[in-house]
Amino acid sequence: MSSVFMPAPMRSFPSPRLRRKKERIASAQALLMQLESPLESVIAAAKIAHHHHTTVVLNPAPARELPDELLALVDIITPNETEAEKLTGIRVESDEDAAKAADVLHAKGIGTVMITLGSRGVWLSAEGESRRIPGFRVQAIDTIAAGDTFNGALVTALLEGTALPEAIRFAHAAAAIAVTRKGAQPSVPWRTEIDEFLAQQG
Repeated sequence: MSSVFMPAPMRSFPSPRLRRKKERIASAQALLMQLESPLESVIAAAKIAHHHHTTVVLNPAPARELPDELLALVDIITPNETEAEKLTGIRVESDEDAAKAADVLHAKGIGTVMITLGSRGVWLSAEGESRRIPGFRVQAIDTIAAGDTFNGALVTALLEGTALPEAIRFAHAAAAIAVTRKGAQPSVPWRTEIDEFLAQQG
């Protein structure tokens, strides 16, 4: 099981830093990226991953318009409502809106679309099927790390061979724990905490 996360500080990533990371990206099972790195770095890394059949997972945050060149390289995308609207021009206020936005992203070449809907869960659209997967109700204190925690847990579960709906449930649990704590890194739960949380949910 292997994955590569492309963090924000890679301001001069395309070269020579990209060359140093190329082998790791090429040999990984998944590449998880967001948009705090320069766009040219994100595209370059996605091209390497796509060429070597490494699954490309994009958390398109912060919200911005993206070129079709990049979207065509993405296997899994996880926008929130604001990011989905920025990418598709569709305001996401209902399941029907989420379905329409997902269709636009599918048309750009993305196989799996997960639109995160806050407390309402995630709209999943993949392999010709779509549905909303509810999240968990918790008393949120700080949501700063919710998205990163969700995406990290999602990729972890998928790399373990977990089916997509259950991987989303695992990610929901991780994010639910994170928002009950203050701070970014300190709020990210341990694996045992996620498993215990899920066991309590039944």
